[in-house]
Amino acid sequence: MKSHIPNLLTASNLLCGCLGILMVFKGQMTWAAYLIGIAAVFDFLDGFVARLLKVSSDIGKELDSLADCVTFGVLPAFILFAMLEPVASQIPIPYIEYIAFLIAVFSAFRLAKFNVDTRQSDSFIGVPTPANAMLIGSFPLICAYNDPAICEWIQNPYFLVGISVVMSYLLVAELPLIALKFKNFAWKANALRYIFLVLSVLLLIFFQFLGLPLIVLLYIAVSLYQNYAK
Repeated sequence: MKSHIPNLLTASNLLCGCLGILMVFKGQMTWAAYLIGIAAVFDFLDGFVARLLKVSSDIGKELDSLADCVTFGVLPAFILFAMLEPVASQIPIPYIEYIAFLIAVFSAFRLAKFNVDTRQSDSFIGVPTPANAMLIGSFPLICAYNDPAICEWIQNPYFLVGISVVMSYLLVAELPLIALKFKNFAWKANALRYIFLVLSVLLLIFFQFLGLPLIVLLYIAVSLYQNYAK
Protein backbone atom coordinates (compact mmCIF):
# COMPACT_ATOMS: atom_id res chain seq x y z
CA MET A 1 0.00 0.00 0.00
CA LYS A 2 2.81 2.38 0.91
CA SER A 3 4.41 1.96 -2.52
CA HIS A 4 1.27 3.28 -4.25
CA ILE A 5 1.12 6.62 -2.38
CA PRO A 6 3.53 8.43 -4.75
CA ASN A 7 1.68 7.01 -7.76
CA LEU A 8 -1.60 8.28 -6.34
CA LEU A 9 -0.09 11.76 -6.12
CA THR A 10 1.16 11.45 -9.71
CA ALA A 11 -2.32 10.39 -10.80
CA SER A 12 -3.69 13.51 -9.07
CA ASN A 13 -1.29 15.56 -11.18
CA LEU A 14 -2.67 13.87 -14.31
CA LEU A 15 -6.26 14.43 -13.18
CA CYS A 16 -5.52 18.14 -12.76
CA GLY A 17 -4.21 18.22 -16.32
CA CYS A 18 -7.35 16.56 -17.70
CA LEU A 19 -9.62 18.91 -15.75
CA GLY A 20 -7.53 21.88 -16.88
CA ILE A 21 -8.03 20.96 -20.54
CA LEU A 22 -11.77 20.66 -19.85
CA MET A 23 -11.72 24.16 -18.30
CA VAL A 24 -10.12 25.55 -21.46
CA PHE A 25 -12.93 24.00 -23.54
CA LYS A 26 -15.47 25.62 -21.21
CA GLY A 27 -13.73 29.01 -21.48
CA GLN A 28 -12.75 29.02 -17.80
CA MET A 29 -9.14 29.95 -18.39
CA THR A 30 -8.34 31.07 -14.85
CA TRP A 31 -9.38 27.67 -13.49
CA ALA A 32 -7.22 25.99 -16.13
CA ALA A 33 -4.30 28.09 -14.87
CA TYR A 34 -5.04 27.32 -11.20
CA LEU A 35 -5.04 23.62 -12.01
CA ILE A 36 -1.50 23.90 -13.37
CA GLY A 37 -0.44 25.32 -10.01
CA ILE A 38 -2.25 22.58 -8.07
CA ALA A 39 -0.70 19.93 -10.32
CA ALA A 40 2.75 21.41 -9.70
CA VAL A 41 2.24 20.80 -5.97
CA PHE A 42 1.33 17.15 -6.65
CA ASP A 43 4.33 16.87 -8.99
CA PHE A 44 6.63 18.03 -6.20
CA LEU A 45 5.00 15.82 -3.59
CA ASP A 46 5.13 12.57 -5.56
CA GLY A 47 8.93 12.66 -5.80
CA PHE A 48 9.33 13.97 -2.26
CA VAL A 49 7.10 11.25 -0.79
CA ALA A 50 8.77 8.53 -2.90
CA ARG A 51 12.17 9.54 -1.52
CA LEU A 52 10.78 9.86 2.00
CA LEU A 53 9.18 6.40 1.92
CA LYS A 54 12.02 4.93 -0.16
CA VAL A 55 9.60 3.44 -2.67
CA SER A 56 10.90 4.84 -5.97
CA SER A 57 10.17 2.64 -8.99
CA ASP A 58 10.58 2.60 -12.77
CA ILE A 59 6.80 2.53 -13.14
CA GLY A 60 6.52 5.66 -11.00
CA LYS A 61 9.11 7.42 -13.16
CA GLU A 62 7.28 6.59 -16.38
CA LEU A 63 3.90 7.49 -14.91
CA ASP A 64 5.32 10.83 -13.78
CA SER A 65 6.48 11.65 -17.32
CA LEU A 66 3.12 10.68 -18.82
CA ALA A 67 1.27 12.85 -16.30
CA ASP A 68 3.65 15.77 -16.87
CA CYS A 69 3.20 15.50 -20.63
CA VAL A 70 -0.54 16.06 -20.24
CA THR A 71 -0.51 18.63 -17.45
CA PHE A 72 2.62 20.61 -18.32
CA GLY A 73 2.64 20.02 -22.08
CA VAL A 74 -0.82 19.56 -23.57
CA LEU A 75 -2.69 21.82 -21.12
CA PRO A 76 -0.46 24.91 -21.61
CA ALA A 77 -0.58 24.32 -25.37
CA PHE A 78 -4.39 24.48 -25.24
CA ILE A 79 -4.22 27.64 -23.11
CA LEU A 80 -1.96 29.30 -25.68
CA PHE A 81 -4.19 28.14 -28.53
CA ALA A 82 -7.31 29.49 -26.82
CA MET A 83 -5.62 32.87 -26.29
CA LEU A 84 -4.17 33.02 -29.79
CA GLU A 85 -7.20 31.88 -31.78
CA PRO A 86 -9.31 35.07 -31.34
CA VAL A 87 -6.45 37.35 -32.45
CA ALA A 88 -4.72 35.09 -35.00
CA SER A 89 -6.33 36.94 -37.93
CA GLN A 90 -4.01 39.89 -37.18
CA ILE A 91 -1.14 37.79 -38.52
CA PRO A 92 -1.38 37.13 -42.29
CA ILE A 93 -0.47 33.45 -41.99
CA PRO A 94 -3.24 30.83 -42.26
CA TYR A 95 -3.76 28.61 -39.22
CA ILE A 96 -1.00 30.39 -37.29
CA GLU A 97 -2.86 29.67 -34.03
CA TYR A 98 -1.93 25.99 -34.33
CA ILE A 99 1.68 26.88 -33.66
CA ALA A 100 0.70 26.82 -29.98
CA PHE A 101 0.75 23.01 -30.10
CA LEU A 102 4.51 23.10 -30.57
CA ILE A 103 4.54 23.43 -26.78
CA ALA A 104 2.91 19.99 -26.41
CA VAL A 105 5.26 18.38 -28.93
CA PHE A 106 8.47 19.82 -27.47
CA SER A 107 7.32 19.11 -23.92
CA ALA A 108 7.06 15.45 -24.89
CA PHE A 109 10.57 15.57 -26.34
CA ARG A 110 11.79 17.33 -23.19
CA LEU A 111 10.37 14.66 -20.89
CA ALA A 112 11.65 11.78 -23.04
CA LYS A 113 15.09 13.39 -23.11
CA PHE A 114 15.05 13.80 -19.32
CA ASN A 115 14.34 10.09 -18.83
CA VAL A 116 17.40 8.97 -20.78
CA ASP A 117 19.85 11.82 -20.11
CA THR A 118 22.13 10.84 -17.22
CA ARG A 119 23.44 14.42 -17.00
CA GLN A 120 20.16 15.56 -15.44
CA SER A 121 20.36 13.76 -12.11
CA ASP A 122 21.40 16.90 -10.18
CA SER A 123 20.49 19.65 -12.65
CA PHE A 124 18.36 20.22 -15.73
CA ILE A 125 19.27 20.62 -19.39
CA GLY A 126 16.59 22.85 -20.89
CA VAL A 127 13.66 24.54 -19.19
CA PRO A 128 11.64 22.03 -17.10
CA THR A 129 8.09 21.47 -18.30
CA PRO A 130 6.47 22.63 -15.01
CA ALA A 131 8.32 25.97 -15.22
CA ASN A 132 7.20 26.45 -18.82
CA ALA A 133 3.61 25.51 -17.94
CA MET A 134 3.53 27.97 -15.04
CA LEU A 135 4.83 30.72 -17.34
CA ILE A 136 2.06 30.10 -19.86
CA GLY A 137 -0.54 29.49 -17.13
CA SER A 138 0.25 32.89 -15.66
CA PHE A 139 -1.13 34.68 -18.75
CA PRO A 140 -4.87 34.11 -18.04
CA LEU A 141 -4.29 35.01 -14.38
CA ILE A 142 -2.49 38.24 -15.27
CA CYS A 143 -5.33 39.16 -17.62
CA ALA A 144 -7.89 38.41 -14.92
CA TYR A 145 -6.24 40.20 -11.99
CA ASN A 146 -3.60 42.65 -13.24
CA ASP A 147 -3.54 45.89 -15.23
CA PRO A 148 -5.61 45.61 -18.47
CA ALA A 149 -2.77 47.32 -20.35
CA ILE A 150 -0.47 44.42 -19.47
CA CYS A 151 -3.13 41.95 -20.61
CA GLU A 152 -3.43 43.78 -23.93
CA TRP A 153 0.29 43.32 -24.43
CA ILE A 154 0.08 39.61 -23.55
CA GLN A 155 -2.81 39.10 -25.98
CA ASN A 156 -0.76 40.48 -28.85
CA PRO A 157 -0.68 37.61 -31.37
CA TYR A 158 2.99 38.19 -32.20
CA PHE A 159 3.87 37.85 -28.50
CA LEU A 160 1.90 34.59 -28.20
CA VAL A 161 3.48 33.15 -31.35
CA GLY A 162 6.89 34.23 -30.06
CA ILE A 163 6.28 32.48 -26.73
CA SER A 164 5.24 29.32 -28.58
CA VAL A 165 8.44 29.23 -30.61
CA VAL A 166 10.96 30.49 -28.03
CA MET A 167 9.73 28.33 -25.16
CA SER A 168 9.53 25.26 -27.41
CA TYR A 169 13.19 25.78 -28.22
CA LEU A 170 14.19 26.39 -24.59
CA LEU A 171 12.51 23.16 -23.51
CA VAL A 172 15.05 21.11 -25.47
CA ALA A 173 17.98 23.54 -25.64
CA GLU A 174 21.39 22.52 -24.27
CA LEU A 175 20.95 25.05 -21.47
CA PRO A 176 22.09 23.89 -18.01
CA LEU A 177 19.66 25.01 -15.30
CA ILE A 178 19.76 24.50 -11.55
CA ALA A 179 17.48 21.97 -9.89
CA LEU A 180 15.80 22.94 -6.63
CA LYS A 181 16.93 19.73 -4.96
CA PHE A 182 18.57 20.10 -1.55
CA LYS A 183 21.04 17.34 -0.62
CA ASN A 184 21.68 19.34 2.56
CA PHE A 185 20.61 22.72 3.88
CA ALA A 186 24.06 24.32 4.16
CA TRP A 187 24.22 27.90 2.89
CA LYS A 188 27.46 27.43 0.96
CA ALA A 189 26.16 24.54 -1.13
CA ASN A 190 22.72 26.09 -1.73
CA ALA A 191 23.29 29.86 -1.72
CA LEU A 192 21.85 30.44 -5.21
CA ARG A 193 18.85 28.26 -4.44
CA TYR A 194 18.08 30.21 -1.27
CA ILE A 195 18.52 33.54 -3.06
CA PHE A 196 16.24 32.39 -5.86
CA LEU A 197 13.52 31.22 -3.44
CA VAL A 198 13.62 34.45 -1.41
CA LEU A 199 13.48 36.64 -4.53
CA SER A 200 10.64 34.50 -5.91
CA VAL A 201 8.57 35.05 -2.77
CA LEU A 202 9.21 38.79 -2.97
CA LEU A 203 8.17 38.88 -6.63
CA LEU A 204 4.89 37.13 -5.79
CA ILE A 205 4.24 39.49 -2.87
CA PHE A 206 4.86 42.68 -4.84
CA PHE A 207 3.63 41.69 -8.31
CA GLN A 208 1.09 38.91 -7.60
CA PHE A 209 0.46 36.84 -10.74
CA LEU A 210 2.68 39.10 -12.82
CA GLY A 211 5.49 37.77 -10.64
CA LEU A 212 5.15 34.25 -12.13
CA PRO A 213 6.76 34.98 -15.52
CA LEU A 214 9.34 37.12 -13.72
CA ILE A 215 10.21 34.11 -11.54
CA VAL A 216 10.78 31.96 -14.64
CA LEU A 217 13.06 34.65 -16.09
CA LEU A 218 14.86 34.90 -12.72
CA TYR A 219 15.30 31.10 -12.71
CA ILE A 220 16.99 31.19 -16.11
CA ALA A 221 19.13 34.20 -15.10
CA VAL A 222 20.30 32.57 -11.85
CA SER A 223 21.17 29.38 -13.73
CA LEU A 224 23.15 31.30 -16.35
CA TYR A 225 25.00 33.11 -13.57
CA GLN A 226 25.90 29.79 -11.95
CA ASN A 227 27.19 28.44 -15.26
CA TYR A 228 29.25 31.58 -15.83
CA ALA A 229 30.64 31.51 -12.28
CA LYS A 230 31.95 27.95 -12.62
